[in-house]
Amino acid sequence: MRQARLRAIALMIAAVAVFSGMDALLKLLSAHYPPMEVAVLRGAASLPFMLLPLLVTGRWRDLRVRRFPMHLLRGLLGVVALGGFIYAVRVLSLANAYAVFLSAPLIVTALSVPLLKEHADARNWGAILLGLAGVLTMLRPSASALVTWGALAALVAAIAYALSIIAVRVLTRSDSTASVVVWTVSLMTVFAAVIAAPDWVALESVHWRWLLALGVLGAIGSYLLTAAFRSAPASVVAPFEYSALLWGIAIDRVVWHVLPSMRVCLGGGLVIASGLYLIWHERTRNGTVSSQQSWKWRARQGRMSRRSPTVEDVARKQEEDSP
Repeated sequence: MRQARLRAIALMIAAVAVFSGMDALLKLLSAHYPPMEVAVLRGAASLPFMLLPLLVTGRWRDLRVRRFPMHLLRGLLGVVALGGFIYAVRVLSLANAYAVFLSAPLIVTALSVPLLKEHADARNWGAILLGLAGVLTMLRPSASALVTWGALAALVAAIAYALSIIAVRVLTRSDSTASVVVWTVSLMTVFAAVIAAPDWVALESVHWRWLLALGVLGAIGSYLLTAAFRSAPASVVAPFEYSALLWGIAIDRVVWHVLPSMRVCLGGGLVIASGLYLIWHERTRNGTVSSQQSWKWRARQGRMSRRSPTVEDVARKQEEDSP
């Protein structure tokens, strides 16, 4: 059992490293193309890998839609989330963007109370408020400038992502996992293409390999994530997604020769500590696998559905087994 859990943790850390590499590619592409165009390229690169399992199994009927307006909403939220995140990594370091965006699980927990009528006790609210204090620390409000545009974009992306997570929790009550993933990414790509069309920049030949790398890294990361969640409970492996901040710091140092400020490290530390406490508290309170839904849905969906339907099925099974 212990060996299996250690293997799952290693797989999760590797998966996060691969997805951090994908985000580094998004940052590189954003230096040459507008953020919305990069969002289109990201969606287009992921769709073939999402459709491949359906092509192999012939399960096209899984794409049937029952709540199309909700899919439209998730597509619009996806444009805001991915576009905001790409703009954030364009003007900020990866570590700075990650530190703010990692507040998304806290926002999901907070918004689930009014929107889904879920319960959060005083300890949960305390952890949420502490995490949001960390976000404010990173936003660096002052008399001359409330926030930087990059940090604000990362926060808007986190809020849009959190709302999208809550929407998918409603959607999967009636629509299949494959339907939710494919339609959301497809609609997001179409909406982003409409916005990007007036300022579209022709893709340079040297960047086609970057686009291919986005798809390949997405497939590898999805495989690693699937293996991690198959090898251990979500409460064991999910906390290690916070290692994205460490990978972001490493990539920033090697590629762009920058390091996060002490303020970002302090704020990011508060966000991570709050998220880890929420996971621990839910696991302790329930006496079993954590029911921290924000992490499970992040494992299910990933940032803008970058995970494959296979990962979705694993996360969904784990959720069904939880109290």
